[in-house]
Amino acid sequence: MASAFSNLKESLVREPQSWAVTGAAGFIGSHLLEHLLRLGQTVTGFDNFATGHRRNLEDVRKLVGEAAWARFRFVEGDIRDAEACRRAVAVARYVLHQAALGSVPRSIADPHTTHAVNVDGTLNILIAARDARVKRVVYASSSSVYGDEPNLPKREDRVGKPLSPYALTKWINELYAGIFMRTYGLESAGLRYFNVFGARQDPEGQYAAVIPKWTAALIKGQPVRVNGQGEISRDFCYVENVVQANLLAATAPEAAGHAFNVALNDRIDLNQLFEHLRIRLLPHFPHLKDVRPEYGPYREGDIMHSLADISQARKLLGYQPTHTVSQGLDAAMDWYRANVAV
Repeated sequence: MASAFSNLKESLVREPQSWAVTGAAGFIGSHLLEHLLRLGQTVTGFDNFATGHRRNLEDVRKLVGEAAWARFRFVEGDIRDAEACRRAVAVARYVLHQAALGSVPRSIADPHTTHAVNVDGTLNILIAARDARVKRVVYASSSSVYGDEPNLPKREDRVGKPLSPYALTKWINELYAGIFMRTYGLESAGLRYFNVFGARQDPEGQYAAVIPKWTAALIKGQPVRVNGQGEISRDFCYVENVVQANLLAATAPEAAGHAFNVALNDRIDLNQLFEHLRIRLLPHFPHLKDVRPEYGPYREGDIMHSLADISQARKLLGYQPTHTVSQGLDAAMDWYRANVAV
């Protein structure tokens, strides 16, 4: 029996749609762009390159070819600019809103900018989508909205107090999306991402995600610093699963008005993650034979354990993750080795 995602892809090939992807030059956004163009869709990308990269767009262009690339239009701009948002979504039937300033530590260091981008920017996108009569907005939320809610697995109907400005901005996004659906009839669906990883995820910078950051450190022979003693655990999710969730959330009849966990309903701790990375890199980098992580203080605003209940996404979207953590790391590792300068 064909999966919901397989059926959707066949439907989109038969009847192409017009899409807008905010944050199209970013990690997740560029994967959405790549998949949509491969499916014959028309896509408008929107980015200001604050955290995204032109090289990601060039990478997609090479992968999909010039014929597919001709169906792509790019708007360079900031989601804090209402007029730029209007240009970006003007002809879209579906909007996949990925543009944001991520990172809990960044939000603690600079809550004002995080709020302006994540809250004011999302409000601009919602207003622009409403005025353009967009069918549905799918927006990136975060597992951080669960805050101090202690129960595992995390269920969409049980949310605690946010533990960082970043988490608060994502919770406000969900509230705003609900208001726009009830007040203006703009359909929306939120995706609470759990530690997404994959190719084109930037390994550099102060706020790099743990998998590319540790992979880069291991390749370069630099220390891998672990918060705590490695017992912190996360539900890591490969980016192909996230692409599936976005396209299903945009089109599934019952998705509107809901937030969905996007993860695996599985978790590994940081010590296990370190070994996953070390073992995969060892054949190429013999200096990793006896390397061990360095342990240090816990990071402010972090939760200890994260595990998603994905039953709502399975039921209402037909979401079926295709990649485990191991399979995702296998798929992404060649990209990390090729793109981390020694």
